[in-house]
Amino acid sequence: MSRLLLKLSGEALGGSTGQGIDPTVLQHFCRQIKGAVDAGVELGVVLGGGNLFRGAALSQAGMDRIVGDRMGMLATIMNALALGDFLTREGIANQVYSATGIPGIAPAYERDHALSAMTQGTVVIVSGGTGNPLFTTDTAACLRGIELRTDAVLKATNVDGVYSADPKQDPQAQRYRHITFDQVLEQQLGVMDLTAMVLCRENAMPVVVFDVSVEGALVAISRGEEVGTRVENASV
Repeated sequence: MSRLLLKLSGEALGGSTGQGIDPTVLQHFCRQIKGAVDAGVELGVVLGGGNLFRGAALSQAGMDRIVGDRMGMLATIMNALALGDFLTREGIANQVYSATGIPGIAPAYERDHALSAMTQGTVVIVSGGTGNPLFTTDTAACLRGIELRTDAVLKATNVDGVYSADPKQDPQAQRYRHITFDQVLEQQLGVMDLTAMVLCRENAMPVVVFDVSVEGALVAISRGEEVGTRVENASV
C-alpha cells in the first residue's frame, strides 16, 4: 500500500494520562511517520482532540452540543499544529490543513491541493474534523481517506487489533486478523462509530486497526504484513 490515512486519537497524544500533549509520544509518532515516508509511503493524518477537550461533562452541565463540537474541532487543530512542528524539526515535509481555514494558522482543506502535496511526499495533516458538528474525527478520517484515494484508513489504538470482547476484561476474547464491516456492525464491536463504518463499507475503503506503540508498524502495514486487524468488505 503506497498511500495511507493515519487516524490518531487525541488521547494517544496525551500518553499514559490521555491528557495534554506528551512530547515523548509525539516523538514516537514522528519516528513512525518518518519510517513510512522514507519507505515511499504517501501519508495523510487526522487527529482527534480528546486530550485537550471533551465535551461530555460540559454537555451534562447544559452546554449546547454544537458549541461543544466546535470547541472540539479547535482542539484537533492545536494537536495538528503540535504534530506538524515536531515533524518539521525532524526534517519531514508536512502541511497542516483545517476543515475551516484559519488565516495565519492553517489554510482551508482543499482536496486537490492536499492530494498534490501528498504525491510530492508531503505529510498532509487534516484537522478540524469534517468542519461540521455532530460528526466524529473517525468519520472525518474515513471521509478524507476516501477523498484522497488512500489504500486504507489506519486506526491507531492501544490494543493490537479488533477483539470479540474487551481483552482487558475477558481473557478469552478472540483477536480477529480479518473481519468484515457487516460483522463489525452486527457484533457491535465499536471499531469506529456507525457513520464511519458505513462510509467505509459503501466506498470499499479498508480499515486497519493496530497498536500504534509497536515500532515500525506503519511500514509493516504498507508492505502488506499482517499487523493488527483488517476490516473490509466480504468480497475483497
